[in-house]
Amino acid sequence: MATAKRDSLLKRIGVSGYNKPKRTPNHPTKSHVVVAKSGDTVKTIRFGQQGVSGAGKNPSSAKEKARRRSFKARHAANIRKGKTSAAYWADKVKW
Repeated sequence: MATAKRDSLLKRIGVSGYNKPKRTPNHPTKSHVVVAKSGDTVKTIRFGQQGVSGAGKNPSSAKEKARRRSFKARHAANIRKGKTSAAYWADKVKW
């Protein structure tokens, strides 16, 4: 029964599996969603500001490099919390 409940959660959210982020272009405020699983903990996390792109993994300009550094410094404590934090997923997907 627990497996059926979790599978229905994945289907309802519209992701292909646990820890697989997906864009949500029609969400009013958040740009991505993920069903995060860490051990026995399962959480639905919406993250990222709609319409704003991160600097990416290889920022080309000095301004983008500064944006990336600032994001990582500002959210470092929350990124370290792991897969059950929105900052972790924003760092992984957008920055």
